[in-house]
Amino acid sequence: MSDELDDNDRRFLECAFNLAQEALDGDEVPVGCVFVVDGKEIGKGRNRVNETGDPTRHAEMVAVTEMWKKYGEECKDFLRRAVLYVSLEPCIMCSSAMYQLGIRKMVYGAENPRFGGVRSVGNAEKYRMEDNIQIVSNVWSDRSVAMLKSFYEKQNPFAPPEKRKTKKPKQ
Repeated sequence: MSDELDDNDRRFLECAFNLAQEALDGDEVPVGCVFVVDGKEIGKGRNRVNETGDPTRHAEMVAVTEMWKKYGEECKDFLRRAVLYVSLEPCIMCSSAMYQLGIRKMVYGAENPRFGGVRSVGNAEKYRMEDNIQIVSNVWSDRSVAMLKSFYEKQNPFAPPEKRKTKKPKQ
């Protein structure tokens, strides 16, 4: 899939992965994203769920909130022309929002078989939306998966104890 990317695509996707690394370094699920219009970054975000205690503060929602504060009503037009670069397939909540906002293209890392809302679990048809977003998926997916494994290996310190996986001692 990375053959479909030009230098700008690679640069913005790299920015999304850098934001995902910031999230990982902050004990968050490693997802980062960048919104781009006409080759210019208009917004970016990374997961901030654990930091804020708000389960909706996914990278995409953080970015959209910041863009709305910055651009106001003009944000609607920007988003309809935007390309979203994100390190992991957006979840059902975020994907549904992207369809509602009408972004034109999405480029993402690994597919997310448990929570993914673009092709894995959810899709435009399930949201009763027209499938009008160009999708470029599985770009640098090994990198995306490695970051997720790194997060889950260190056990999420913010997860309730009953939700944490306990490793059995080696015998």
